[in-house]
Amino acid sequence: MIHIKTEEQINGIRLSCKLLAKLLNNLEGFITAGISTKDIDNYCYEYIKKNNALPALLNYEGFPNTACVSINDELIHGIPRSKHIIQNGDIVSVDLCINKDGFISDSAKTYLVGNVPEDVKRLVKVTEECLYKGINAASKNGARLQDIGAAVSKHAENNGFSVVRDYTGHGVGLRVHEEPSVLNFTSKRFPNPKLVKGMVLAIEPMINMGSRGVTVLDDGWTVVTVDGKMCAHFEHTVAITGKGLEILTQL
Repeated sequence: MIHIKTEEQINGIRLSCKLLAKLLNNLEGFITAGISTKDIDNYCYEYIKKNNALPALLNYEGFPNTACVSINDELIHGIPRSKHIIQNGDIVSVDLCINKDGFISDSAKTYLVGNVPEDVKRLVKVTEECLYKGINAASKNGARLQDIGAAVSKHAENNGFSVVRDYTGHGVGLRVHEEPSVLNFTSKRFPNPKLVKGMVLAIEPMINMGSRGVTVLDDGWTVVTVDGKMCAHFEHTVAITGKGLEILTQL
């Protein structure tokens, strides 16, 4: 069942989202070659605690850290490790959820580190464009849920990239994962409700440079591309309000 949020609940979610947006913005200058993925995780943990909030992913379904930090061919759910050192030319995706007074925010961003090859820069650029294509589709009057996936997949595939189908966006706000699934493609096997006031969604394109296939490593969490090619991930939490769609995790 889709949980329709009240205006008061959206206000609470909005505060959590602004906190997360600032954190992801701060990471722009922090993520550099030579630091470890655990350094990023520690930075996120300290920021969240300093702002009197909770890291919503820590111990969620057994996940051992505050942030998912994924490098290059790691798509999502990368476990931060002290020995995992970021190199010049890497791309680093950070996915985070914050629990602020019981309200959950969710956002992700892929960062460029140093001299990233032009084709990889293009992948990251197109993936971020896919996010906003999906958001724009959701903002239109009378929009339905799968309009998001149609816009994402069209833009990705028109640029020669593939859309991951094993993982999707989702409802969010009172829990980390809520109904509905927010596809980055279209499928008759999934519902396609009209987007209405009170819906809060995490829209998150996950785009591969090669095939769309992914697999999970032996750690039980880290999702990687099956062909070892690069991948990128962007995400915003958005709300459908009486004034239209609002991107909550945007400064």
